[in-house]
Amino acid sequence: MTGRDAGARDTAAVVQVRAEGEVGEEALAYARSKIDAVVNRPGLPVVTGEVRIAQAAAHHAEHPWSAVADLRVGRSVVVIHAQEATYQEVTDRLQDRLRRQVERAAHGGNAAHRPVTPPWRGGQPTEAPAGRPDTRSA
Repeated sequence: MTGRDAGARDTAAVVQVRAEGEVGEEALAYARSKIDAVVNRPGLPVVTGEVRIAQAAAHHAEHPWSAVADLRVGRSVVVIHAQEATYQEVTDRLQDRLRRQVERAAHGGNAAHRPVTPPWRGGQPTEAPAGRPDTRSA
């Protein structure tokens, strides 16, 4: 299990990191440190869930290492998959994807994609982008 002590704060992250197959302690410790760096940041809602790291039994596999994160960030569900050649690479890839998805889940996605209420329904009028003339008629 990774994260802060359960009594430390109400927003403590509780994310379990598990091994599937023959995964060494070094790989699990590396994964725990990377996952902790993402989920234990201030300002995030409660993060709970599980991360599974696995190494394929077939030695001829191109990407024998895989990782799956199944997390709940506040009220959002985040599921991430990654496959790479080494445990460091798969953990780093998982961390990058996890950071983006947790930010999106915690802060409601990209503000540019939110619907804008038109002025005739009580919304604020939009301004023309800088450098472009306002072609709207008054």
